[in-house]
Amino acid sequence: MFIGREEELKIIKEMAQKSGKSLLLYGKRKVGKTTLLKKALKGSKNITVYYECVKSTLKDNISNFVDRLLDKKVIPVKLLFNSMQEVFAYLNTLSMDLNIIIDEYPYLKAFTPSEEIDSIFQNIIDNNIKNINLFISGSHIGMMKSLLTEGNALYGRFDKIINLKELNYIETARFYKEKTIYDKVGFYSVFGGSPFVNSCLDENKTLKENIIETILNPASAVSNYAEHLLMSDLSNNINAERILFAIANGKKKHKDIEQKLDMESNGLLSKHLKTLTEMEILSKVYPINYKEDRKKVYYEINDNLLRFYYTFVYKNKSALQMLGAESFYDEYIEPSIITFISHRFEEIGRTYFSILAKKGKLKGVLDIGTYYYDDSVNKQNGEFDIVLKRKDVYDIYETKYYVGALSEKEMLDEEKQIQRIKGLSIGNIGFVTVSGKETKLDRFSYVDGKDLYE
Repeated sequence: MFIGREEELKIIKEMAQKSGKSLLLYGKRKVGKTTLLKKALKGSKNITVYYECVKSTLKDNISNFVDRLLDKKVIPVKLLFNSMQEVFAYLNTLSMDLNIIIDEYPYLKAFTPSEEIDSIFQNIIDNNIKNINLFISGSHIGMMKSLLTEGNALYGRFDKIINLKELNYIETARFYKEKTIYDKVGFYSVFGGSPFVNSCLDENKTLKENIIETILNPASAVSNYAEHLLMSDLSNNINAERILFAIANGKKKHKDIEQKLDMESNGLLSKHLKTLTEMEILSKVYPINYKEDRKKVYYEINDNLLRFYYTFVYKNKSALQMLGAESFYDEYIEPSIITFISHRFEEIGRTYFSILAKKGKLKGVLDIGTYYYDDSVNKQNGEFDIVLKRKDVYDIYETKYYVGALSEKEMLDEEKQIQRIKGLSIGNIGFVTVSGKETKLDRFSYVDGKDLYE
């Protein structure tokens, strides 16, 4: 099932109508890069040649690429080429127009210096694609981003650049469109927006049944994805698994992670966090009212499935093996899964307002995020779930992931909590819920499940 990606499809299809263009496409594994390219180029007037690089010598990759050209009848017999430039120089002499996809580009660098490979393709783009549209794709996000940095040979060489993200919560819900809104939030909070992961789910089964049959099943492709996604793109041990485990279990600030992992204050953790952030495994998050305060920064795991895996499974794999999936779920997951989903529901709410802003339906909003508060009277601090920053005020929304409706008492209690924060200029106070509210109070704003998924 192909879902979403309308903007990306348009970019690629428009490019394929021309010649001599180059596009860089990157995103994490199983996010749908190859499927997107093949979908967009299906029916193109150009001959499309797809080649997935292998972790081998450049000579082997050239030979394999030539085999693909032969398979597509671009060349009449297998010809001998000494370099990738020679291959493209030959292709450039042909009368036919071509779409050439070079997938998993970072693999070309496995046995050849990165700078050399990048220089080779700089030369190809500059001199040998007059009848070719060249699509370079890869999953190692950090390495692919490096192609866009000043000083890299390929800097400024691409006509279009696409950083392919997971599907958002609305798009992902099409994989389980018959589920209730309550269940849609639960499925997305656990499995995230990877098309690959969601295609492995059975929408006729419950969230629990899907978790047991995928994440808790070592034979499942989803379990394998969660366990090995990180290691496939990390060339050395940077304590990535331990860092994600710490963050998934509440240790989100640099100091807290450092203490949890018993790492020395020598800058090594900062380097590891930087690497994981560049790979887009982690996000570095600031409260909306403390953008410049380094002490308030914290880290979040971007992938919902990874967050679930490192929260519940990573450190308990031996128990999973001994108990079996169903008993493991009952003992380790069931007691706190609603809390887990509730935290993810906050991000769904922020995404909802972001989508409205991008569609031009949310005017006057300068930023969207969380708001850090320090309640000195009650000696409490924390964050409000969703905050819309306007010119002089903040709109504050609290999220509630309930099966039933939000009560009037809870709304009034939240209002009191918000109003007692000193120095906070309040615009609207509102609530984002799955199942609506018992009573409508006109002074509050409301977003319910139907609004979220309309």
